[in-house]
Amino acid sequence: MQIEYIYTFDIPREHVWKYIQDEQVLKKSLPGCQSFQEVKDGVYQAEMGLSVGPVKGLFTGEVQQVDQQEPAFYRLLVRGKGKPGEIDAVADMKLEEDGQGTKLICTSQVQVTGVLASVGQRVMGGVAKLVLGQFFKAVDKEMKQLMLPS
Repeated sequence: MQIEYIYTFDIPREHVWKYIQDEQVLKKSLPGCQSFQEVKDGVYQAEMGLSVGPVKGLFTGEVQQVDQQEPAFYRLLVRGKGKPGEIDAVADMKLEEDGQGTKLICTSQVQVTGVLASVGQRVMGGVAKLVLGQFFKAVDKEMKQLMLPS
């Protein structure tokens, strides 16, 4: 299943790049995140509880950023499993300057198994876009708080 999601931040690309790599920003922004920690350079272990429509349960997995081309591109590798099934995804994250802000274009290929696969591509695509929207809005909020002068 292919999913594309676009989010526009109203802050410069260099700041988006810096904060989208920050472990604390990611931990606070992942929907249902219960744990998120770096286990080796650029590789994170995560535990997330999701309850969106038919997708309910605790997922554990690994997230890795590869092929980084600062500040314009990186590839995200995600593997996770839980009672509802398994997720294996590759997402290309492209950051483009957009006036004073930054447009992030996420294009991903996702494979799911178990109950996740049985709910159908249309439902899973909707759930994925909802979770991505929640994540990027939370990242945006975290970035703006970190950029406030103290």
